[in-house]
Order: sequence, then C-alpha cells, then structure tokens
Amino acid sequence: MNKHLTLLTAALLLTSASSAFAASSTDLTVTGTITPAACTPTLSSNAIDLGKISSKDLKQTAPTLIDQRTLNLSVKCDAATRFALAGIDGRPGSATESIKFGLGFINTNQKLGGLGVNIKNPIADGAQVQSIASYDGSTWFGDDLWDPRTLMSVGSLADDSQPILVKDLALDLDVYTVITQADRLDLTNEVPIDGQVTIEVRY
Repeated sequence: MNKHLTLLTAALLLTSASSAFAASSTDLTVTGTITPAACTPTLSSNAIDLGKISSKDLKQTAPTLIDQRTLNLSVKCDAATRFALAGIDGRPGSATESIKFGLGFINTNQKLGGLGVNIKNPIADGAQVQSIASYDGSTWFGDDLWDPRTLMSVGSLADDSQPILVKDLALDLDVYTVITQADRLDLTNEVPIDGQVTIEVRY
C-alpha cells in the first residue's frame, strides 16, 4: 500500500511539473519576402592569374602593389528591383587591412596582403548612377570602396540614401593586389597567392 502511494505521489508530482513547464513559452517569428525578380551577376573574367613574382621585387618595409586591372561586372534582372551586392571573402582574416579582401596566410599566421576593389562608372538601365554602400542594409551613403564589411548598390545622382530600382546594371571594378612588406613574411619557399571573393546578389 505504501509502495502504491509513493508511485502515485511521484506521478502527481511529474504531472504538476509538466504543467508548470508548459506554462512558460517563447515564440519564433519567421518573416521575409518572396520576390518574383531574379538577378544574375556576370564578371568579364572570373580569375586573375598573376603568374610568378620574385620575392626580390617586393618592398622590404612597405606594401607592394603587384597588379591593378579593371574588370566589368553586369547584373541582369528579370524585372526592375532593388538589390545589393555582397562581397564574401573566401579567405577571411587574412587581409592586412580591413578594407581589403584576403590573399591567404603564410605558415598559418602571416597575412600575405590584400585585394582592394573599387566600383567605377555604374550605369543602370542606360543612365549614369552613383555607387552607394551600407554596413547594415538600412543606412546608405555614397561610396565607391567595396570592402568585406559593406553591401554595395546604386542610387540616383541626386540621392545617395537609398538604392534605386534597376533591371540592368553595368559597372567597372578596379581591382588591385597588394602584398604586405616583405620583412614580415617568410619567403624562403614558394608562396601561393590565394585570394577568392564571391559576389552575391541580395534583395
């Protein structure tokens, strides 16, 4: 009899505890928008081959600009829409400056240098526009420097505070490759320059 009472009491306590837990709750809200427009980015070249660079050509106590060129980027959408471009650094943490994309490490901890990107001559649907940037996707400002921390878009020449609707966008990307000062690097063996940037359209 006592055994039965003990089991029954335990069952009642568990039931009571379960009710208490059920009374405390939290909600997860999922929001978003499905857009009928789709945009496709295209680069005039998807690779920059710098060949072999002699370590003797690098400056010992200052960064060395080893390459500068212009690529063409186009974004074509099914319909006019507002969008931003994100540059995703494939070698995060390896750039010597936060405004540049990384080129990889030497011996896991020596930052090789950086890849700088600037937007020039943006044309949206046949009209000249200006490049604008944002750190959070809400506040925009005029800027042509594209670094891993910013979203890039285009605004009208009269307003740099918000992206405009665009169907076809064409612009130039000035891309320059900089190797950090050689006296900070172990260059006793061949070192691969290993930069990678993914351009992603965000709506």
